[in-house]
Amino acid sequence: MSDVGLSLIMVFTLIGCLALGVWVSVSLFVTGVVGILLFSNAPLVNVLATNIWSSSAEWSLAALPLFIWMGEILFRSRMSKDLFSGLAPWMRSLPGGLGHVGILASGIFAAVSGSSAATCATVAKVTVPELKARGYDEKLILGTISGSGTLGLLIPPSIILIVYGVAAE
Repeated sequence: MSDVGLSLIMVFTLIGCLALGVWVSVSLFVTGVVGILLFSNAPLVNVLATNIWSSSAEWSLAALPLFIWMGEILFRSRMSKDLFSGLAPWMRSLPGGLGHVGILASGIFAAVSGSSAATCATVAKVTVPELKARGYDEKLILGTISGSGTLGLLIPPSIILIVYGVAAE
């Protein structure tokens, strides 16, 4: 079979799975399995087991749960609440005032933890009640926290950059 035919089978498999409403990750997995079954003589179970083990047995991936654990430690030790209280006086003169405290706190926490989810969860637990008590609109609070939570992806050492680094060797 030609390369074009092989490519069309793979593309139609992927599009078919997505059209059926299958999750993207499962659709990609099914497309890979179809590719292995149709176009390779390698045993499917051995190939999958080897790839799964080799991609998860990297020492550099040990940092992932530690980042999430660090976020929990910072939240439970009330250090993040102290961070909010310390940044609040500096931000009062800016337009938007204390809304910027959540953004700055997210940037600092993202640089420390490396996780957008941990950043959003931890900073939101502290910032939302503080800003609601000061009369800020809930949509403004949630918008700034969710937008600034993505700083965890951009500021190294982020979990995504570690995963990409491991994958790219």
